[in-house]
Amino acid sequence: MKKYEVDKSICAGCGACINACPYGAIKIGKDGKAVIDMNKCQQCGACVKICPFNSIKEVDDEIN
Repeated sequence: MKKYEVDKSICAGCGACINACPYGAIKIGKDGKAVIDMNKCQQCGACVKICPFNSIKEVDDEIN
């Protein structure tokens, strides 16, 4: 299963990913950076494609 994470050191909080997400799974947190709600995320990858800073990455969701 795909999982997406925001690299907070790169994210500028521009909101492009929020507008691109058709599932409403992304918001801006108190720190001004994007936060992905994986309970709402449908792994479409729209956020990864639209982020102008390449701060959202697909990572393996390994179950320990």
